Amino acid sequence: MQKKVHVLFVCLGNICRSPMAEAVFRHMVMEEGLDGAISVDSAATSSWHIGEPPHKGTVAKLKEYGISTEGMAGRQVSRTDFDQFDYIIGMDTSNIRNVRDLLGQPDHPKIFRLLDLTERSMDVPDPYFTGDFQETYDLVIEGCRILLDKIRMEHSI
Repeated sequence: MQKKVHVLFVCLGNICRSPMAEAVFRHMVMEEGLDGAISVDSAATSSWHIGEPPHKGTVAKLKEYGISTEGMAGRQVSRTDFDQFDYIIGMDTSNIRNVRDLLGQPDHPKIFRLLDLTERSMDVPDPYFTGDFQETYDLVIEGCRILLDKIRMEHSI
């Protein structure tokens, strides 16, 4: 039996972008019937919103598309995450820098920015500050589709 692939999305507070990516990616994985092969989680580089549900704007945007956030709560990245997860995906350059510092992994290939998988190669804007949850959703969808293809190819699933 093949080892389960573990994916972790990371942003600053774990209430907007990374839970949106977690919910979107989990939804995609389930639609493809791969929930037995891929697990998904999200975390923050800060401790500001530990235990809190996703931001109301994230919840509302995902609800528009029939994507659940049930049971999700903010948590902070921990050192054990590096060993647990096969992919640690930051939403922006600052998240990547912070994750690498927190995990003591200055340049490991399993840690990368979501949109570096796309032709855009840019940060996912934080809707907590921009207020544009649609833009964030569209970028997350684009990145997650490519990520799922990458995982399927790399793990033959």
